[in-house]
Amino acid sequence: MLSYIIRRLGYAAIMVVLVSFVSFVIIELPPGDYLTQKIEQLRARGDRSADNRIAEYRARYGLDKPFMERYFTWITNFVRGDFGESFEFERPVRDLLGERISMTVILAVSSLIITWVLAIPLGVYSAVRQYSLGDQIITTISFLGLGMPGFLLALIILFIAIVVFNQDVIGLFSKEFVDAPWSFARVVDLLKHLWIPALISAVTGTGGLIRIMRGNLLETLGQPFVEAARARGLKNVTVTWKHAVRIAINPLIVILGSEALPSIITGSALVSVVLNLPTIGPIFVDSLRKLDMYMAGTCIVFFTLLLLIGNLLSDLLLAWVDPRIRLD
Repeated sequence: MLSYIIRRLGYAAIMVVLVSFVSFVIIELPPGDYLTQKIEQLRARGDRSADNRIAEYRARYGLDKPFMERYFTWITNFVRGDFGESFEFERPVRDLLGERISMTVILAVSSLIITWVLAIPLGVYSAVRQYSLGDQIITTISFLGLGMPGFLLALIILFIAIVVFNQDVIGLFSKEFVDAPWSFARVVDLLKHLWIPALISAVTGTGGLIRIMRGNLLETLGQPFVEAARARGLKNVTVTWKHAVRIAINPLIVILGSEALPSIITGSALVSVVLNLPTIGPIFVDSLRKLDMYMAGTCIVFFTLLLLIGNLLSDLLLAWVDPRIRLD
């Protein structure tokens, strides 16, 4: 097991380096760079010295150096904890991500808990009561969740809240608590706003998990070991939850590892943009659009790291949950 973990970590290190390099190349593929937009903004504001400041900005951001030199400098500093400076905000990337990571983690964990608490029982009920009225309703709801984009659901809820109920659901805090220090009142205000984006993310994510749980459990319930458990006189509830669900939940564990940790960085980016949430997702999308390479590259590297760590943890968890799986 130890050799397996060491080998996976070695592969992960190679993958991170490759992904960081490819992401840097892709970010630079569009014509121009961040300064192209920066100079246009200065000109639009009537700054006649914009052209004279090109060399200053290029030297400051290191854009006057060759690509490989810029990449090598960034990746070596990245290992030391220096992720570079954001072109747009003119601040260290580490500080910008640090300000938003707590809200991103809270939103991601809340969505994950709601999704799993709903998906597993509904999937089990749908499989055990196959073709019943409840199964038909759950199946319909899951298909709607699969087909409903998160940002579209966010727009619908935003319209209903503002037009019908005259309620402000934008952001995670009321205006008086946005910059206020943490207190009990601020936590309560956060909970009042948090359930909306968490529910939106849960609705769009629950549908797929319900279908996976239902399909796997239906297949597992027909296995010989389930029939043997019933032949021993065990109750159907015990057979379902203790024996069948334990095996049928394996694909969901894989999904948990491949989606839960990366969602800390992405944080349902489009939903966050629509609802103006202070998470990492919006500034990641904005950095890609504006060619802010150090911000975008850092987010991509962290996304890759969390994906690889999540896959490793899911493999280890599968080996612990299912004794048939061995990683030797």
